[in-house]
Amino acid sequence: MKARITIIIVKLITAILRLFGRGGSLPGQIALKLDKNILSKITYPKDIILISGTNGKTTTTNMVYALMQKKYNRVICNNRGDNLLVGITTLMLKNTSMNKKVNADCIVIEVDELNVPHVMKYVPVTKVLVNNFFRDQLDRAGEMENVVGRVESALKEYKGTLVLNGDDPNVVRLADSATHAQVHYFGVDENEMSMKVSNEASEGKFCFRCNAELKYDYYQYSHIGRFHCPNCSFGHNEFYLEAHEVDIANQTFVVDGMQFHAPQDALYAIYNCVGVISLAKLENMDLAIARDVLKSFELKDGRMEHFDIGKDCLLNLVKNPTGANEVMKYIMRDKEAKDIVIVLNDNDQDGTDVSWIWDAHFDLLVNDTTKNIICCGLRAYDMALRLRYENYEGNLIVLEDMDDAIKKLKSLDNHAYVIATYTALQPMRGVLRRNAS
Repeated sequence: MKARITIIIVKLITAILRLFGRGGSLPGQIALKLDKNILSKITYPKDIILISGTNGKTTTTNMVYALMQKKYNRVICNNRGDNLLVGITTLMLKNTSMNKKVNADCIVIEVDELNVPHVMKYVPVTKVLVNNFFRDQLDRAGEMENVVGRVESALKEYKGTLVLNGDDPNVVRLADSATHAQVHYFGVDENEMSMKVSNEASEGKFCFRCNAELKYDYYQYSHIGRFHCPNCSFGHNEFYLEAHEVDIANQTFVVDGMQFHAPQDALYAIYNCVGVISLAKLENMDLAIARDVLKSFELKDGRMEHFDIGKDCLLNLVKNPTGANEVMKYIMRDKEAKDIVIVLNDNDQDGTDVSWIWDAHFDLLVNDTTKNIICCGLRAYDMALRLRYENYEGNLIVLEDMDDAIKKLKSLDNHAYVIATYTALQPMRGVLRRNAS
């Protein structure tokens, strides 16, 4: 009876919020106050896919959601990124009938890394996909060892399918904890973007089993690459699926003899796609279906999103050093003159510790083609100082207000880019829409 009352309350709150054009995780927050074990009292479908990791999980989740809609009649997903326990509780209960059964044939959920143990405690997940682990939001998550340890703890009794990025040593180590799971690795072969030596911040330097220094055949970015331990078997992975013939410029790659098209011309996008294809194969789906889904998939919500502000403007999210590095590499592939707005916030969801900007390679932007950099947001002056320390000699402008920053960007004559941290992303999307031609 208590569970049914909680479900009714969630549905009422959800309906009221919808009347005011609002969503969010408030219904789940209230539900957990009423009954902290509510997620263990409902009945789930047989296929529940959990996606986690540091970077790329929202895009990957949306691709998996689109894929599963090709197999099942009704799929539910937190595709707007409410990836904490309260958001997932909201998703489940608003789709649960009074008989306490979730109305879905399949559930796809993005889960924040620190919330994986809380979700898996109650939800009978059947497949887990982990993309990568990087340092992120140190004030909330602590060092990466803490994050990986939390996910390891959730997998100790897990008996489902585990799909892991086999080119990330911090992800591969999860298999040692998940001794009851069926483990499948995916990876990306060496390509034109691969490097023999990397000077980027790396969290995968040593074997977690024997502490020997890991050896890399090649790096893709940060600590992602083909690695192995010279002293033990760690890293000697058999790949379930691997991308070959990677052509970044044309956004194509080959898996199992079939050519695929990625939604973005970046290496991390290829990894996201191969993870999705691995799930398709594990779901016994024709890989041609996955190929069609990936080809038609459109990036949105600030992930390489284009806006017309009298000229094309590309918006992207950054939230940690590795993500920032990859976005800046992408921008600097444009050899024409360019102007860049960087919005740096330090709200709770961003991480109140902005020291991560000193680990990111903002020297990548120090180039004659970068004509103007406009620093914006709550920590605009910190960002400007960071660029000064890189000896940026272009025009450095500080405009804390986003509207002012975009008005200035519109007045300039060069290619336009905007980089925004998490809490700045949606407000910036609104600003760019208002300034659309």
